Amino acid sequence: MRTLLIVSHPDILESRSQQYFLTSIQDSEAVTIHHLEGQYPDGKIDVEKEQALLWQHDRVIFQFPLYWYSSPPLLKYWQDMVLEDGFAYGNKHVLAGKEFGLVIMIGVPRKEYQAGGDELFSISELTKPYQAMANKVGMTYMKPLPIFQFAYMDDDQKMDILTEYWQKLTMVNDDSLQARETWMIEQLRNAFLTNENATAKDTIGFAIDHMQEQRENMDQLKMVLDDMN
Repeated sequence: MRTLLIVSHPDILESRSQQYFLTSIQDSEAVTIHHLEGQYPDGKIDVEKEQALLWQHDRVIFQFPLYWYSSPPLLKYWQDMVLEDGFAYGNKHVLAGKEFGLVIMIGVPRKEYQAGGDELFSISELTKPYQAMANKVGMTYMKPLPIFQFAYMDDDQKMDILTEYWQKLTMVNDDSLQARETWMIEQLRNAFLTNENATAKDTIGFAIDHMQEQRENMDQLKMVLDDMN
């Protein structure tokens, strides 16, 4: 699976949150990072190039800071220009069957995005235009990943959300424990193969064996419970 990460941020070099997440995946072969403002500083979108990129990938993620409950203006303009009649809808549905998701950086606490909170509406409600867009072009809409107040997170919280971020970009669209375990074992195996430190390889190998053993125990327990029903 290949993921196209379309990032929109007018001043991305000054954004610590964007730099933190993008740096972590800059060497990934599974993810193509595509920063719109960097690609098109004059604001002129190359529609054919953008449509070719969409064609080549299986999953498309929009990543942006929340500006007045929406995206920065160039991402909206990209939608207007690229998702045209005869490509995304109409007599062709080139994007049908692909997956679509959102990664949104938000400066306000999570508790404010709900009925009774200062922002009143939930992120799910505010992102309905993107849900409608995905439905219109036949894409599978994934659960969004809102990242609230990154600047106030401690190191452990940042690592936790970084793991969720990598999963959003590279894991199958399945939130089950088994899917997350399978994904983690795959990451550990990749780390085992690329790490040249013997001690680190031993630690990674132990972690893989432990996770696989736990998965086997869980499978056996499930079989017992199924037999009881």
